[in-house]
Amino acid sequence: MISRLEKEVNMLDRHLEILRLVIDSEPIGIVKVSDQTGYAHHKVRYSLRVLEEENLIDPSGQGAITTKETNEFIEQIDSKLGEVEDKLVTMKIEDSMSNEQ
Repeated sequence: MISRLEKEVNMLDRHLEILRLVIDSEPIGIVKVSDQTGYAHHKVRYSLRVLEEENLIDPSGQGAITTKETNEFIEQIDSKLGEVEDKLVTMKIEDSMSNEQ
Protein backbone atom coordinates (compact mmCIF):
# COMPACT_ATOMS: atom_id res chain seq x y z
CA MET A 1 0.00 0.00 0.00
CA ILE A 2 2.70 2.51 0.99
CA SER A 3 5.03 1.39 -1.81
CA ARG A 4 2.43 2.50 -4.38
CA LEU A 5 2.27 5.91 -2.73
CA GLU A 6 6.07 6.14 -2.76
CA LYS A 7 6.13 5.29 -6.48
CA GLU A 8 3.52 7.96 -7.23
CA VAL A 9 5.40 10.57 -5.20
CA ASN A 10 8.64 9.70 -7.00
CA MET A 11 6.90 9.97 -10.36
CA LEU A 12 5.37 13.33 -9.42
CA ASP A 13 8.80 14.51 -8.33
CA ARG A 14 10.19 13.52 -11.75
CA HIS A 15 7.34 15.28 -13.59
CA LEU A 16 7.91 18.46 -11.58
CA GLU A 17 11.68 18.34 -12.08
CA ILE A 18 11.16 18.03 -15.83
CA LEU A 19 8.58 20.82 -15.80
CA ARG A 20 11.09 23.08 -13.98
CA LEU A 21 13.66 22.26 -16.64
CA VAL A 22 11.21 23.10 -19.44
CA ILE A 23 10.38 26.40 -17.73
CA ASP A 24 14.07 27.28 -17.34
CA SER A 25 15.29 26.07 -20.73
CA GLU A 26 12.40 26.08 -23.19
CA PRO A 27 12.32 24.90 -25.85
CA ILE A 28 14.00 21.68 -24.75
CA GLY A 29 14.01 18.20 -26.25
CA ILE A 30 13.99 14.70 -24.81
CA VAL A 31 17.72 14.11 -25.25
CA LYS A 32 18.71 17.32 -23.48
CA VAL A 33 16.23 16.68 -20.64
CA SER A 34 17.59 13.15 -20.27
CA ASP A 35 21.19 14.37 -20.28
CA GLN A 36 20.50 17.07 -17.67
CA THR A 37 18.38 14.92 -15.34
CA GLY A 38 19.91 11.49 -15.79
CA TYR A 39 16.49 9.96 -16.45
CA ALA A 40 16.16 7.39 -19.22
CA HIS A 41 14.63 8.65 -22.47
CA HIS A 42 11.47 6.56 -22.01
CA LYS A 43 10.88 8.08 -18.55
CA VAL A 44 11.40 11.60 -19.91
CA ARG A 45 9.05 10.87 -22.80
CA TYR A 46 6.38 9.62 -20.38
CA SER A 47 6.73 12.67 -18.11
CA LEU A 48 6.53 15.02 -21.09
CA ARG A 49 3.38 13.22 -22.25
CA VAL A 50 1.81 13.57 -18.78
CA LEU A 51 2.72 17.27 -18.65
CA GLU A 52 1.26 17.75 -22.12
CA GLU A 53 -1.97 15.96 -21.12
CA GLU A 54 -2.20 18.35 -18.16
CA ASN A 55 -1.80 21.28 -20.60
CA LEU A 56 1.38 22.39 -18.83
CA ILE A 57 3.60 22.03 -21.89
CA ASP A 58 3.19 21.92 -25.66
CA PRO A 59 5.42 20.22 -28.19
CA SER A 60 7.20 22.39 -30.74
CA GLY A 61 9.66 21.73 -33.51
CA GLN A 62 12.52 22.69 -31.18
CA GLY A 63 11.23 20.84 -28.10
CA ALA A 64 8.81 21.24 -25.21
CA ILE A 65 7.54 24.72 -24.33
CA THR A 66 5.30 26.01 -21.53
CA THR A 67 1.64 26.95 -21.98
CA LYS A 68 -0.64 29.64 -20.58
CA GLU A 69 -1.68 27.22 -17.82
CA THR A 70 1.88 26.69 -16.57
CA ASN A 71 2.11 29.87 -14.50
CA GLU A 72 -1.22 29.24 -12.77
CA PHE A 73 -0.13 25.69 -11.94
CA ILE A 74 3.18 26.94 -10.51
CA GLU A 75 1.35 29.49 -8.36
CA GLN A 76 -0.91 26.76 -6.91
CA ILE A 77 1.42 23.78 -6.56
CA ASP A 78 2.92 24.71 -3.18
CA SER A 79 -0.47 25.10 -1.51
CA LYS A 80 -1.76 21.87 -3.10
CA LEU A 81 1.30 19.96 -1.94
CA GLY A 82 0.86 21.52 1.51
CA GLU A 83 -2.71 20.21 1.65
CA VAL A 84 -1.51 16.71 0.76
CA GLU A 85 1.26 16.99 3.34
CA ASP A 86 -1.24 18.01 6.02
CA LYS A 87 -3.44 15.05 5.13
CA LEU A 88 -0.50 12.66 5.36
CA VAL A 89 0.45 14.06 8.78
CA THR A 90 -3.08 13.43 10.08
CA MET A 91 -2.85 9.84 8.81
CA LYS A 92 0.20 8.98 10.93
CA ILE A 93 -0.74 6.18 13.30
CA GLU A 94 1.93 6.92 15.93
CA ASP A 95 0.72 10.51 16.32
CA SER A 96 -2.93 9.50 16.59
CA MET A 97 -2.14 6.76 19.14
CA SER A 98 -0.12 9.13 21.34
CA ASN A 99 -2.98 11.65 21.28
CA GLU A 100 -5.35 8.99 22.61
CA GLN A 101 -3.22 8.32 25.68
